[in-house]
Amino acid sequence: MTSKAKVRMQILLAAAAGLGLRLMFVLVYPATDTGDSSFYIQLAWNWLKRGVYGLELNGHLVPVDMRVPGYPAFLAGIFAVAGQSARAVMLTQAVLDLATCVVVAMIAARLAPAESRRRAGLAAMWMAALCPFTANYTAVVLTETLVTFLTAVAILALLETDCGQAAGVAESGRETTTPMRWVYAGLIVGFGTLVRPETPLVLAAAGVVLAVKWRRARDWGKLARAGALMGVGLALPLAPWAARNARTLHEAQFLAPRYSELPGEYTPLGFNAWTNSWLWRFRDVYTTQWNVNVAEIQIDDLPKYAFDSATERERVSELLDQYNDTLTMDPKLDEQFMQIARERDRRHPLRRYVGIPLLRSLTLWFTPRLDLLPYSGNVFPLAKEWDEDREDQLATVTLVAVNLVYMGLAAAGLWLARARPGWWLLVIFIVMRTLFFTQIETIEPRYVLECFPAVIALGAQAFARRGQLSSTGSG
Repeated sequence: MTSKAKVRMQILLAAAAGLGLRLMFVLVYPATDTGDSSFYIQLAWNWLKRGVYGLELNGHLVPVDMRVPGYPAFLAGIFAVAGQSARAVMLTQAVLDLATCVVVAMIAARLAPAESRRRAGLAAMWMAALCPFTANYTAVVLTETLVTFLTAVAILALLETDCGQAAGVAESGRETTTPMRWVYAGLIVGFGTLVRPETPLVLAAAGVVLAVKWRRARDWGKLARAGALMGVGLALPLAPWAARNARTLHEAQFLAPRYSELPGEYTPLGFNAWTNSWLWRFRDVYTTQWNVNVAEIQIDDLPKYAFDSATERERVSELLDQYNDTLTMDPKLDEQFMQIARERDRRHPLRRYVGIPLLRSLTLWFTPRLDLLPYSGNVFPLAKEWDEDREDQLATVTLVAVNLVYMGLAAAGLWLARARPGWWLLVIFIVMRTLFFTQIETIEPRYVLECFPAVIALGAQAFARRGQLSSTGSG
């Protein structure tokens, strides 16, 4: 068997293993009852069958802009062929995620030295195909699979521009990217933005790389030109959405409302500010943010560090009692939560801007990622959990270990490939996306799944030959 045939066989084996893993999640562990899933399905079905991108409110179909339309359009395309079938969506996502694995392999190969590209690409293909976290999200009707694919394609496209050259290293000043490459990169990100509105963080990372690369005054023209061309590409897919919102809702909304609120709906900014001053564990989102205007919020469900004193706890308890009477967070009540948040920030300013974001970063990256699986995630106390729910404990520990392996490989690969061009783009993107989501009220670990193409591509560098990884060049 020739070397090329062996490579093809490895790719086919990885794809088969990856497909099997995804089918296992789709057939055995489908997540069909998430609130966001039904929301997207309603938008897609109303758009497909009634011609209105909207929701039923008080018996009337009302146009909305609460979500960007990319994922509902994806669903509508599947529904047009298979009917309103969640399983058809999941199976389509399983195939799409395998395509993402191929793109990730191409990213890894692009980062590696020429002599090790095949090796790094195959390693990335296997790592991506067997990644349980991205595979799990093919079994739910949510945006993650589609936007992760588009993010990976955008990263690959940007690596083929000057962003993939030796960022941060003295260059001759020659621009090597044709104008259309910048436009194409922006265009891909624009379509990704129609799926999740924070996708332009990829372009922001590229902007940082280029700003360092072209920091000299003589290069500022190239920097401005690249930024403008990427901006044009980004704006093109968003323009029809903004035009629709201007015509239908009388506002030129290019993305979606910050809090996904309906027109005229009150957003409890004070309550959000208060929870942002202490909340860093994902499980606390269930008892606070996701209960607002829906269910009672009990003081005994909150952790001790949510309060700086017994007096503050008593104040919060009184406010929650008022809320629980009506299940409505009205402006007057919300303002009192805002006052408590301001007092907490004055006492401990570093907590808001350093401590909580750091803890949230750990939550985003190092939780067991069991939110779609029928496990509680309890490990401690060890002996008790082993006796009472051994399967749950083993599943949790296994996924924690797998996550640590992927993170460890990414760190090792980054260190080994530190002299190679292109890695700056991936690292800055990971950091920027992580920091962005530490500021979001609901710190769901799924928000960093879009970083896994970068994580896996970096991790694959650990499997390339070490001596070759230290070599330099333009790649």
